[in-house]
Amino acid sequence: MYGLQSFLCLGVLMTLVSNDMLDECLESNPRFTMNVVLLEDNTYEWSRPFVQEAVEGAIEKDAEENRKAGLNFTLTANYNWFNTNLYNRQGCGSSTCEGVAILKRLHVEVGCVMLGPSCTFATFQLVDEEIGLSLSIPVISAGSFGLSCDYKPKLTRILPPARKVSDSLVYFLNEKNIFKPAWEKVYVYKKSHNVTEDCFWYNNALEAASAHFATNKKREMLRGEEDLRKALTSKYRFSNIFILCGGVDDIVSIKTLAKQFHEDTIFILIDLYNPEYYINTTSLSAMRDVLVVTLPPRNYVNESNSTFNNTINDYVAGYHDGALLFGEVLRRRMLSQRLKTTGQVPLSDTPFGNVSFEGMAGSYVLDEYGDRDVNFSFIYTSYETLSVFDTSQNITIMWHDSPVFSKPMKLRPVVFHFTIMNIYDVFTEQIDEDKRKDSTFFSHRGRYDKKPVILKELRHPDGDFTEEQKIELNTLLRIDYYNLTKFYGTVKFEYGVFGVFELCQRGSLRYILNDRISYPDETFMDMEFKISVMYDIAKGMSYLHTSNIPVHGRLKSTNCVVDNRMVVKITDFGCHTILKPLKDLWTAPEHLRKDGVSQKGDVYSYAIIAHEIVTRKTPFYTQYCSDSAEKMYRVQYPRNNNFFRPELNFEGASDREIELYMLIKNCWDEDPERRPDFKKIELTLGKIFSNLHNQATETYMDNLIRRLQMYSRTLENLVEERTALYKAERDRADRLNFMLLPGPVVRSLKETGRVEPELFEEVTIYFSDIVGFTTLCHYSTPMEVVDMLNNIYKNFDSILDHHDVYKVETIGDAYMVASGLPNRNGDRHAVDIAHMALDILSFVGTFELQHLPGIPLWIRIGVHSGPCAAGVVGNKMPRYCLFGDTVNTASRMESTGLPLRIHVSQSTIKILQRTACKFEFEQRGETYLKGKGKEMTYWLTGVTGGNYNLPAPPTAENFQRLQQDLADMIISSLEKREGGKETIEKRKTLSTRIRWRDRNNSLQKESPPEYFHLAVTEDPSTYL
Repeated sequence: MYGLQSFLCLGVLMTLVSNDMLDECLESNPRFTMNVVLLEDNTYEWSRPFVQEAVEGAIEKDAEENRKAGLNFTLTANYNWFNTNLYNRQGCGSSTCEGVAILKRLHVEVGCVMLGPSCTFATFQLVDEEIGLSLSIPVISAGSFGLSCDYKPKLTRILPPARKVSDSLVYFLNEKNIFKPAWEKVYVYKKSHNVTEDCFWYNNALEAASAHFATNKKREMLRGEEDLRKALTSKYRFSNIFILCGGVDDIVSIKTLAKQFHEDTIFILIDLYNPEYYINTTSLSAMRDVLVVTLPPRNYVNESNSTFNNTINDYVAGYHDGALLFGEVLRRRMLSQRLKTTGQVPLSDTPFGNVSFEGMAGSYVLDEYGDRDVNFSFIYTSYETLSVFDTSQNITIMWHDSPVFSKPMKLRPVVFHFTIMNIYDVFTEQIDEDKRKDSTFFSHRGRYDKKPVILKELRHPDGDFTEEQKIELNTLLRIDYYNLTKFYGTVKFEYGVFGVFELCQRGSLRYILNDRISYPDETFMDMEFKISVMYDIAKGMSYLHTSNIPVHGRLKSTNCVVDNRMVVKITDFGCHTILKPLKDLWTAPEHLRKDGVSQKGDVYSYAIIAHEIVTRKTPFYTQYCSDSAEKMYRVQYPRNNNFFRPELNFEGASDREIELYMLIKNCWDEDPERRPDFKKIELTLGKIFSNLHNQATETYMDNLIRRLQMYSRTLENLVEERTALYKAERDRADRLNFMLLPGPVVRSLKETGRVEPELFEEVTIYFSDIVGFTTLCHYSTPMEVVDMLNNIYKNFDSILDHHDVYKVETIGDAYMVASGLPNRNGDRHAVDIAHMALDILSFVGTFELQHLPGIPLWIRIGVHSGPCAAGVVGNKMPRYCLFGDTVNTASRMESTGLPLRIHVSQSTIKILQRTACKFEFEQRGETYLKGKGKEMTYWLTGVTGGNYNLPAPPTAENFQRLQQDLADMIISSLEKREGGKETIEKRKTLSTRIRWRDRNNSLQKESPPEYFHLAVTEDPSTYL
């Protein structure tokens, strides 16, 4: 109690201090000066050229009111402006914008009140008690929207602050009314650029984690256009409601960005300071599905005689009305002093709190904190006002009895003859086609009263039910049984009327029977379980036939559904005037011949379902007839009393199974009167179940334990099978990885996700390419080139398997191999590369091109040893790459070599000489290597005691002649294979420029062949 008294005393003290401000002004300032603080740069709506004329007009209006009241005083104004163009962040982005810098230059404060600033950053520095300036006069601001300026005794805000906007949205979203349910989840979109001052702070209030909006609503922030586009087009959206602050142009750009989004999406656009919604009678097509929040109609819109009407807006009107407010409060104070009363001036923490007056922007009501309360208008699509939200009372006032509002859903109450039921909280979501377990079942789903529900379309054209249909729906509403799905009512969307039913999430019985992987015969679908399923359907039908809905009429395996507890329930019953029965494989023969429904017809349909359950085959399965239309015809028109029915195999069946099969045959008897009713079916199934497998004395616990053991064994087998498949797939993936990357690299990637680059002190690198490859390609088709390279390099790869080497890569006809990395092997790297090179050269001597028989295959080989760095490069298709001068030198060794020769550097020869292997080599002499100068190089010719069948390399003269004759040799080979030059001319080779030329004309005379030219000379020095 003491604390409460202290709080009340403090409030009265603050009020007295606030009112003393005006009393001091009355005593010391007979001219009643206002300091008007604003921007000068013409970019903001409250810049000086727009505001000064409006304030002068307000002073004239106030003087007129004073004359009417018999008071002789006039307001005056000092204008202080500030230009922020010199700052890095102009306008309100500058933390010292507007009046702050001006006030710091003032030695003495003048005036009774300050009009402005409008920027939150500036106002906060003026009015905050801890860090603000020593300001003794009150501030009236047309702006200062931020939460940081809330509840400041010296601050009055003429325009609605962010606190009012966010609070009104919380109440609006929570409220249920005739055009919307309660909305729990929303998106809030923040533009990343060109954000106005009001939108910046309104978005800030919706985003702040500790503010009222974030603590009361589930909201997800979208920062930027890309986040917004993803949310609009995602199938798994957080919400269908998108809140944003901006204008009509922002909506147009958003819909252009998203192109297509869900039809249930609705935008809530905060556009408070745009009076155009009351001026325009029609809206853009882009404003469909947009709910606009704006201020009520303004008075200045109709004041066409104002001299400054072309530049008027809500901010300018705020400065104008701030001056009127100051004059109104002064006038009331003077009149109260004249009458010697205090009752005319309301008590408040601020001198302008709890004041009402009329201004250019409409009627003003200021709360106890000096902030404006307003009636926000909610306007939809055609700029029609749906409702008005009063922030002073936090209530919604409906403005339209029948609003044209259909998004995200217009919900229709179901009114029956006896029962009235409303469904306002059905939230629906679309299900993708590939996720539907049954196309007739999983069309729409959602939740009603925290229960999963399914929405089924009632194919009814106008949505208005007849009296008979209302009675049927009311009867359906009263049905409540364990083996029947519950009906909750109907709901109307713009695209149809839907019935709301209990959702059984495992899908239809037909889907369960088809899924032999999830529901194998050995466990879930053994004979006991099948009888249990048949028993559930019989119980549901037995109850239905004794209820006020005496017949189903559409019974089939697709409308028997299974819930999470594996209980089978029947759906789609009742509503015969809305859902017409159709003729299908489950329809009894008497109803195929004559339209209608009956209880005995339901028994026949039950027999077809029981056959599906027992055999787990397609509906009405027969071995020799698969056409549904033919089956229905043969059922409808039997031949010679031979009634057509599904096949039942009695051979090998036990006595209990035969008893079950006989029950099914009795149920599809041609004579309806001989079919049993569902009560008798129940009793028969119960007897069969109790005697199955001679388990008459088995307790329920024994049965449960036995079934659990069977299920456990099946699970163990399934786990073993899946584990074996997983291991096989893992091994297959590992083999593929080891083919692409070295083993240590693969293991490092699997264990740590990265490979450290490594320096190797000494490795040997091999390069080779095909001599005359370009000429071969000129006369070969693309597929022939691919096949040729594949045949060559597959044989090369098989040779590599016998040596400790690593194939780095192939590029076109170039083949690169390294040894000594990633596994170091001493001096063996040079030995293995040398042996491998001899093996490859030996193979080339015996290889024949399949598409060019008789044409020799020549390769050049270069080998070099030295240091090298290696590492994995890239995330996409990572490659194990080699770097260093050794790689370049090995490539030069290959390019300066000769056909069918192994060109080896001196560094490699020295390593080979250190080993025990006796390699044979010849000194070639000094060879010029680009970037290296002259180097002594060698030809590797074999191994002492080795048996290498190496091809004889061509002599220099012979090689030059073979180069000149290579094209003619290829053409001659093609002639023999193709059968004439006409056929060769039609070949689609890689070079479309090369055409048939007469063999007698030299190919070099017209166009030299584009093979790899080699400089061959008697001089042992070779230049590249």
